Amino acid sequence: MAGAPRKIGTHEGCDVFEAVLTSETGVEIAVMSYGAAIRDWRVPVAGGKRAVVLGFDRFEDYPAHSPYFGAVAGRVANRIGGSRFTLDGREYRLPANEGENHLHGGPRGIGRQVWDMEPLSDAEGVRLRLVSPDGEMGYPGRLAITVTYRLEGNRLRIDFGAETDRPTPVNIVQHNYFNLMGEGDVRDHTLEVAADAYTVTGEDLIPTGEIRSVSGTHLDFRKPRRLCDAAGGALACDDNLVLDGERDLSAPAATVTAPEESLTLRLWTDQPGMQLYTGGMMNVPVPGLDGRHYPRFGGLCLEDQNFPDAINHPHFPSPVVTPERPYRHWCEIEIG
Repeated sequence: MAGAPRKIGTHEGCDVFEAVLTSETGVEIAVMSYGAAIRDWRVPVAGGKRAVVLGFDRFEDYPAHSPYFGAVAGRVANRIGGSRFTLDGREYRLPANEGENHLHGGPRGIGRQVWDMEPLSDAEGVRLRLVSPDGEMGYPGRLAITVTYRLEGNRLRIDFGAETDRPTPVNIVQHNYFNLMGEGDVRDHTLEVAADAYTVTGEDLIPTGEIRSVSGTHLDFRKPRRLCDAAGGALACDDNLVLDGERDLSAPAATVTAPEESLTLRLWTDQPGMQLYTGGMMNVPVPGLDGRHYPRFGGLCLEDQNFPDAINHPHFPSPVVTPERPYRHWCEIEIG
C-alpha cells in the first residue's frame, strides 16, 4: 500500500513530497516528487531491513550532490553526441552538460524537476506526472509524461508513458544505483545479462555506430560472472548492452546476486538496451542513507533503455515518438 504523501522539502518554489510504498512481504520503497525518484528501498533480511539502493536522508542533498540517485532521467536519457540532432529536416541544438555532449536531458532534465504525485486508487502505488513544454532543453514538442510505481510483494512494476503534440525523441529511464549489501562497493556482486552485443563508443562515451559481440570482452555477462572477474578488477563500466531481441520477456533481462547469495535482484523490461554503469565516476561528498559513505563503485546501475545517441544513428532503434505513436515502456524489478 502507499502511505499519504508528506512534504520533505522545497525546490524552485515547489513543495517536494514523498510517499512510502509498503508490501505484505515487508518491502518499503520511498518515492519523491523531485525527479520522480526512488529515494530509499528497504528489503527484509536476517536481522532487519537492508537499504539496497543509494540515496540521501536529506532532500537538500539531491539538487546539490546527487548523480541521478533513483531519478527518472530524460527527456532523452543517456547521451546525445555533439548536443544536436536533426529531425524532419531541422537541426535542434541542446545544452551541453557533459563536455560537448548532452546527458540525461540536460542540466534541467526531467530528473531535476518537481513532478505532481497522486496515490493510485487501489492504494498499491503512486503515479507521477510532469509536462515538459515545447522547446524545453531544446527539444521540440510539448511532452506529457507519466510514471507509475506499483509494489506487490518484493516486485516493483514501473510503467512509463509520454504523449507529444509533434514528433520528438524520447528515452526515459529509471536510474537506481543498486548495492545489494547496503554498503561498500559492488565488486563482489555477480551479474547475468541476456545480451549478446554492445554499442561501441569513443573516448567521450558516444556510440560510433558499431554494434559488436560481447564475446571475449569484459561485457560478456551471458553467464553469471562477478563484476571484478569480468572487468579484471577495474570495474569501470559505462556501456550499453544490446539485449537479445528474441528473448522471452517473461524471463529476466538481468540478474544480480549479492555475495553469499544473501539477496538476488531480477529485472524484466521491454526495452532493447541496458546501460551497465558501475559508478566509476561517482564522487559523493556528503553522507548517504543511514550516514553511510558511498565509495567509488558503490552502486550498480542497470538502466533499461533505447540505445544512446539513437537519434543520430538511423540503424539504431528509433527514439522518435509522435502524436499517433506515444511512448510506452515497462520495467519490473524484484529484490529478495
